[in-house]
Amino acid sequence: NRVIPEYRDAAARGQIEIATSPFYHPILPLLCDTDVYLRTHPDSHMPRRPFRHPTDGDEQLARAVACHERLFGRRPAGLWPSEGSVSDAMVPLVAGAGFSWMATDEQILARSLGLTFTRDEHGHTEQPDRLYRAYRVGAPGAHVGCVFRDHLLSDRIGFVYAGWAPEAAADDFVGRIVEAGRRFDARGGGGEALVPIILDGENAWEHFEGNGRPFLRALYSRLSAHPELRTVTMAEACASASEELSSIFPGSWIDANFYIWIGHRDDQQAWDQLSDARDTLDAAAIDEAPDQAQAEARAWAREEVLIAEGSDWFWWYGDDHSSDHDVEFDDLFRRHLRNVYRLLGQPVPEDLFVSNRTTGALVPEETAPWASLAPTLDGEETSYFEWLGAGTLERRRVQGAMHQTNAETPVLTRVQFGFGPDDLFVRLDGSRKLADLLADGYVCSVTVLEPEARRFDVRGTPGAVAGVLSDRTAGTPGWTERRAHGARLAAGTILELALPLADLGARPGEPMAFFVSVSGPAGAAGPDVSERHPEHRPIQAVVPQEAVRSPSTGAVS
Repeated sequence: NRVIPEYRDAAARGQIEIATSPFYHPILPLLCDTDVYLRTHPDSHMPRRPFRHPTDGDEQLARAVACHERLFGRRPAGLWPSEGSVSDAMVPLVAGAGFSWMATDEQILARSLGLTFTRDEHGHTEQPDRLYRAYRVGAPGAHVGCVFRDHLLSDRIGFVYAGWAPEAAADDFVGRIVEAGRRFDARGGGGEALVPIILDGENAWEHFEGNGRPFLRALYSRLSAHPELRTVTMAEACASASEELSSIFPGSWIDANFYIWIGHRDDQQAWDQLSDARDTLDAAAIDEAPDQAQAEARAWAREEVLIAEGSDWFWWYGDDHSSDHDVEFDDLFRRHLRNVYRLLGQPVPEDLFVSNRTTGALVPEETAPWASLAPTLDGEETSYFEWLGAGTLERRRVQGAMHQTNAETPVLTRVQFGFGPDDLFVRLDGSRKLADLLADGYVCSVTVLEPEARRFDVRGTPGAVAGVLSDRTAGTPGWTERRAHGARLAAGTILELALPLADLGARPGEPMAFFVSVSGPAGAAGPDVSERHPEHRPIQAVVPQEAVRSPSTGAVS
């Protein structure tokens, strides 16, 4: 309550300028068109289809402006695009939102100009006349002032000076700025050199003596008293921008590309899920006029999509960054997208219950099958040896983070799986007889994610059980019942399934990914109270090399 008024008053005095960023911190160029990543990585694997929703960028900017105006009493003039991410497509959005300036990294300028900024042995740039000026980016009528940070000088504050004595660090920094101006003049830069220093405002100071206060006081005193230097706000710096930059290279302030947010398969899986949820939201918007409850639900679903567009979810996917909370970040991202479907009354895609992470500390939770299976399907453990070669997923391996219908007593205690010449075999053990659970209204499911999306549901009534095979068209959340050629099952103390590999679209030598779930009886809450085994990633297996025979005829028994 005191910090915000202090900043507001300092801005009113003209002592500081406060910029903003897109509201939920999305990478604006990727909201406009994810295919922009191909500019730097033309051979990269990509999401199934491009994400192209520039209107979402408009909304993220409008919300940022409204929040800033509410807190500080005035509209922001400047934008720090999330992670310094820029492209030609986002410039009109920035201009249309009323911003007069934005900023990014020197590597973006270099690639926009088709040159390389080189430095001498002391770290001084040898192209000061190109770097130390403000530019006008974009087409006439939709242009924005833009400055490009001196990467080396900014990083000296961020990563070098913490180990120096405060006075020495301030002297070195000021000396480098003075030298930058002199070199600018020597190269005939014209006017005054503008040296932009841009870095994360919160990360450096914990490593400095006194949280950076001694260094900052030494630096500010030198800047205030120096006869050759003048500090200016970014708006002042960009007001006189005259150099035109008709096109800006697409990238961020990290390596002048977007790899961190879309370059890894885990990132791309998340973009696919975001695209599907966004399309589901669009489809709901063209339905008949909603009543008040439906309108409110759609508004909340819209909010969940905007949240999921934030860059930080993608930051923690892939092999470039990791933390002790990767599992939680992954779960939260998928939870926001699951909320979209629930709010719109649509079925939740099964892949939103499975971790997107293929890297990091999460390890496989199952043992692999090691011998061919040929169990007797009678719902009982006929012989100890019939499932001996199966892979096993024990309940003790997955407790702690599982969604359960009963927090004290799990429904399923063990999953076993393996292959015969024609079939995927699955055995489920429970906390009580599986036949009784099915008769009570529970549904046990095997959901195959690879090679094709298929699901086999087992339902029961007193004295009978039945199975239904469904598939899903790519990009749609719903399941469509299809005929199962020769699927077999038996429920008793345990539940035993034989699912023809041909029905699952499986071929010899190819990987298969699936999970097992159990849903509560009629009247229970939605899928989030169901158990899923394993919780964070599917069971991974490889179909044996034996030929998959043609499916036999006959209904599900």
